[in-house]
Amino acid sequence: MQYIDNIIFLILLVAGFGLFAKSLQKIYRNIRLGREINRSDRKSERWETMATVAMGQSKMGKRPVAGILHLFVYVGFVIINIELIEIIVDGIFGTHRFLASIFGDMFYSFFTATLEVLALLVIIGVVIFFIRRNFYGVKRLNMKELFGWPKNDANWILIIEFALMMAFFSMNASESVLQARNAEGFHHIGSFPISQMLFVPFLEVFSFDNGFLIFIERSAWWFHFVGILFFMNYLYYSKHLHIILAFPSTWYSNLDEKGKFNNLDSVTKEIKLMMDPNADPYAAPAEGAEADVPSKFGAEDIFDLNQVQLLNAYSCTECGRCTSVCPANITGKKLSPRLILMKTRDRLEEVGRNIDKNGKFEDDGKRLLNDYITKEELWACTTCNACTEACPVLLDPLSIIFEMRRFLVMEQSAAPQELNLMMTNVENNAAPWQYNQADRLNWANEN
Repeated sequence: MQYIDNIIFLILLVAGFGLFAKSLQKIYRNIRLGREINRSDRKSERWETMATVAMGQSKMGKRPVAGILHLFVYVGFVIINIELIEIIVDGIFGTHRFLASIFGDMFYSFFTATLEVLALLVIIGVVIFFIRRNFYGVKRLNMKELFGWPKNDANWILIIEFALMMAFFSMNASESVLQARNAEGFHHIGSFPISQMLFVPFLEVFSFDNGFLIFIERSAWWFHFVGILFFMNYLYYSKHLHIILAFPSTWYSNLDEKGKFNNLDSVTKEIKLMMDPNADPYAAPAEGAEADVPSKFGAEDIFDLNQVQLLNAYSCTECGRCTSVCPANITGKKLSPRLILMKTRDRLEEVGRNIDKNGKFEDDGKRLLNDYITKEELWACTTCNACTEACPVLLDPLSIIFEMRRFLVMEQSAAPQELNLMMTNVENNAAPWQYNQADRLNWANEN
């Protein structure tokens, strides 16, 4: 019977990690659909940024209540799943509490007691988060853009985490009772203070026999293992991909000053040709010289965005901090920076399904511009960078907005009339105002 359990465990383990690897491969392929961008500079600064922002949660503290609760859930859930190592070894080789033989009784007791405290903090965190999200009425968590799947997804994740922690406590509580009864195969190892305080009294009230307690312990153990595999593969469909992708997103984040926009290589090349008296504008380009120059100005679809922008779309936590500080959204405009990233991800996923179906991308007649993100949303942006400053994982929805506006202006000449007037004035008068250059200082002579 033990061998059958081990074989079933191994099959589930391979299948779970195999499906997870396949999902990661799809995400990687989809991100690679974007234009390449070199963000390999300032490596020490990038490692520091990733360590402090992604690992250290440094930006979460700006909203203390949510920040502390998120720290409970994040640290607790990550450290508790170190026990997955023990579960894997026990499941494959049929051992029980394998790490006890590595750590020794004293350190293993400290380890299991720490996990219990962290599990309790996770439960407190997810319960409060569930109440805040569904009953407390936090505006950014109850906006129209989250109706349907986004809201259900967030709730399901909280429910799954709660269920996994309850299984963890059920396993420990039943084992604690079995150890106290000197049941066969259950030695006095580990320390379970929270389980003994909150869950063991419940088991003792019903006076369950050893056989039923073993059933509870084994069922909770299997539920915890299968639940982790399910959670891991559910991430692909969830906003909680940020658990993984927050790390590369912060590493590849834009470290330049906020408000500094990139120059187009094609435009820079033309200007250099104009400024160089010895340049031959009709000379054939060097082999491969045009490879990195985009075929169009700005971005119309996900293929025109760079790979970091597509990574950002997958990394969005949908927390709404960006939207809650956006002056356009606050004043009733249609723009929501969070929704810009969500729509980009939706389009990216649609393109990915197209590739899965046809083997390569077949034009579906859709574009990110107009079919997903409207001109009204794009032109509502004030480019104030409030969204990029507020994001807890350094995502940059503004860069997507800017590239799409660049496409509208430079490819379609579809700028609003007010902007066209300003650009005409700059071209004719070297200033945004409709005054002749010779008349600029007239105001100084006015009485």
